[in-house]
Amino acid sequence: MDFLATLFTTPSIASTLLFLCLAGFVGIAIGKLEVKKIKLGIAGVLFSGIAIAHFGAPIDEHVLHFVREFGLILFVYSIGVDMGPRFFSSFKKDGMTLNFLAVGIVLLGFGIALIIKHITGLSPATVIGILCGAVTNTPSLGAAQQVLSEHGGEIATTFYNGDAAAMIGETGMAYAVAYPFGILGIIFTMILVRVIFRISIEKEEKEYHDTLGGKETKLQSVEITVSNPNLFGKSIAYMKEVVDKELAVSRIFRNNEYVLATDDEIVQQGDVIYGVSAQNLITNLEVKIGAVEIPEKKEITGRLGLLNILITNRKITGKTIEQIGIYRRYQANITRIYRNGLEILPTKNTTIELGDTVKVVGKKEELKDVKKELGDSVKELAKPNIPAVFIGIFAGVIVGSIPIFIPGIPAPAKLGLAGGPLVIAILLGYKGRIGKLSFYMTPGANHFLRELGIVLFLACVGLLSGGKFVETIMGDGLQWMLYGMIITFVPIMIIGIIGRLMKINYLKLCGCIAGSMTDPPALEFANSISPVQAQSTAYATVYPLTMFLRVFLAQIFILATL
Repeated sequence: MDFLATLFTTPSIASTLLFLCLAGFVGIAIGKLEVKKIKLGIAGVLFSGIAIAHFGAPIDEHVLHFVREFGLILFVYSIGVDMGPRFFSSFKKDGMTLNFLAVGIVLLGFGIALIIKHITGLSPATVIGILCGAVTNTPSLGAAQQVLSEHGGEIATTFYNGDAAAMIGETGMAYAVAYPFGILGIIFTMILVRVIFRISIEKEEKEYHDTLGGKETKLQSVEITVSNPNLFGKSIAYMKEVVDKELAVSRIFRNNEYVLATDDEIVQQGDVIYGVSAQNLITNLEVKIGAVEIPEKKEITGRLGLLNILITNRKITGKTIEQIGIYRRYQANITRIYRNGLEILPTKNTTIELGDTVKVVGKKEELKDVKKELGDSVKELAKPNIPAVFIGIFAGVIVGSIPIFIPGIPAPAKLGLAGGPLVIAILLGYKGRIGKLSFYMTPGANHFLRELGIVLFLACVGLLSGGKFVETIMGDGLQWMLYGMIITFVPIMIIGIIGRLMKINYLKLCGCIAGSMTDPPALEFANSISPVQAQSTAYATVYPLTMFLRVFLAQIFILATL
């Protein structure tokens, strides 16, 4: 049994991996413990790593440094690919206002951290750790630690007797000290804003639903009575050309029965065209075709049927609906496309991507053949798209290494190993493919990559920081915790009040606050307030820009203090 004694007492690659896995397992279990609907979540891994290191676990720091950076890359890349399709659309409508408020929270926290650093004389490495923990943003911690390892020699000499490892370790400890109130402070602020403004959740829900009724562009079924004489006697193919980007034609109701809207079908006066459009396009359809009504949900009867089909046939991915030609070879029409949580109105030039779900209306006996051609195989979709991941990370590391010269800062900033892969992943997620190479990642694969990355990163941070954690708490840790509370509470309280004075819906405001702090536990609490989608939508709207700013500003904070 001597080998076990050696394994548990001597630093080596094997012992390091052993304790890394232990930190991950125990931390995930801790994170699932719930007290009054509040959980540590994935941050439990950080505290388990700290505890294991406190009891003297033998580790190889070089191994942990590599695993930490690689875990961070996997985490931010998977986030970027997931939010890429929604990134640019998030600035539409009230998205601009919500992003403006979220940026205000980010900048206020950054400014308060600078003030704390100048007033207290604390090490920039300590203050940036407090800032990252107070706003519960792990990628910004990784970005800051990378800059410290590359340019923090002067800081290490001034504050840590030249010990760079101690400097980076203290950053992780400061992060851990500030993190708990980072979660609790957000939730407390949501409750306080509600009390101060005497907010009625029922009233906010009604206001949100009323807003959706007037402005929502989400796709919806429509029925249009043909009254434009210019369409009488013309084919459906001709009508599709006229309204290609405004209506996905499904079927025709004529003589008390449904008729599939094939290209050669002739439009007749009084036909009722069934299809899919959006509220903001109805006026155009009324001018071009006729009166539009929003029907109640009806079952398709008779010879026609409806089927949702998962696109898994790689031979057709990247091709347009016209190139695939389902509507030409079958009596069937694609009426909706679901992609990454979005609904897309299909036109002839819309590209079909791997993992899309399409809604098809057609003759019942032909739908099975359509399904077979499009794939609909979960097993096929489960195959990981590994080459695309490595190409994306490769490009992200290169972009992250490009120096960015900012006037007044002595050393060039970089997007780094957190920012570079994040930016590239957002662009690749938005684009979807380059030529024949698809960058689509299945939700399951994306979630696995994200969880693996963040567990590796936090476990490494905990193991590298935990040796002096208790000593720190007994010393300056309580003071650090106070500074973290200020950084957490003041910005979101100020913006919360401003948001309500601007008459921002309270549910949206809660989602915006949680998103500005990139904090999933806070989003879970916000979602528990009301069953509507306002909170999650606002969270997703501000999350991409907030994540980018926090990663970039963490580096600027360090470089500006050199």
